Amino acid sequence: MEQFLTPEFWVAVGQIIMIDILLGGDNAVVIALACRKLPPAQRTKGILWGTAGAILLRVILIFFALTLLAIPFLKLAGALLLVWIGVKLLAPEHDDAHGTIAASDKLWSAVKTVIVADLVMSVDNVIAIAGAAQGAGQGHQMPLVIFGLLVSIPIIVWGSQLVIKLMDRFPIIITLGGMLLGWIAGTMAVTDPSVVNPAAWTWVPKLPQTDTVRYIAGIGGALLVLAIGKWVAMRRPKPQDTATA
Repeated sequence: MEQFLTPEFWVAVGQIIMIDILLGGDNAVVIALACRKLPPAQRTKGILWGTAGAILLRVILIFFALTLLAIPFLKLAGALLLVWIGVKLLAPEHDDAHGTIAASDKLWSAVKTVIVADLVMSVDNVIAIAGAAQGAGQGHQMPLVIFGLLVSIPIIVWGSQLVIKLMDRFPIIITLGGMLLGWIAGTMAVTDPSVVNPAAWTWVPKLPQTDTVRYIAGIGGALLVLAIGKWVAMRRPKPQDTATA
């Protein structure tokens, strides 16, 4: 029980909740689109069952992700993916990714749509949560993931509109979220088995596994995402520019 009272545990919980808020905003949109044609009496059921199925599927995916991250070089690949996701968060593309979400007037058809759409959209979320859970140490990573997801469910489903308004009013939240992903990417990369095990992959530079190294890597990852994200955002044409071109 004492392991659940450590600062590392609660820091990881906070990271998972923030990741779900930042990267899970689309979930509320998908749920609303898929369930919009259901009769009012079934709409709440569709939302609840669709959300439950999507969360269960995500927990299963994260379990495999946590297992796979023990394979050499996969953490490095995951770190690069998180940097890319963080950059996309800071410099989003101007398109409508939800136009293909079909609504249904049948309860289980709508639930299936929610689950399938969430599966397609969950790669970034799964990798980010798996990376955050790594920082909590072995032994209770999956309980941590499940706890973080359960806490974030009401925030995503019922509080999504409030969160979106806060993000619009305070863009610093998006910036901090992107930098958080960069932090997780940096700390994940320096714990890859290929840079930890001195007896294997001798051609790969080894790093001492100290808090100082992890902090430096985390800060470096956060600043890297911020710098690339701002650079991409400045070079990307504004929506009105493309409309008048």
